[in-house]
Amino acid sequence: MGGPFWARKDDGAWSIPKGEHGPDEEPLAVAHREFEEELGCPVPAAELLPLGELRASGKLLRVWAAEGDLDASAARSNTFTLEWPPRSGRMQEFPEIDRAAWFPLAEARTKLVKGQVPFLDRLAALLAGVRS
Repeated sequence: MGGPFWARKDDGAWSIPKGEHGPDEEPLAVAHREFEEELGCPVPAAELLPLGELRASGKLLRVWAAEGDLDASAARSNTFTLEWPPRSGRMQEFPEIDRAAWFPLAEARTKLVKGQVPFLDRLAALLAGVRS
């Protein structure tokens, strides 16, 4: 995740690209938009496989997985404006994500914020079913 609150954090501080959708928005369309905004490129695959929903940090997350070719080192995030330091009156711009990377599943479990780890279990189960 990006911004000053997450600076220099690693284990337990990574997140799946995500965003909120309004009542009249299609969740899958929003997922495509948020992916592109956060990583700077479109979703690299036509077929997205649903990993379902779960509640994490008070938000309802709906996640999809895809197979594709994505150069994580080329990720370029959009930015947001935040008063920083707090109560300083100084507005600064920060990237929504500060970096992107690929990890083996075991390492991803330690990197991802705790509330999103169940999506890794769902992905592993889905892949095991596809490969058997």
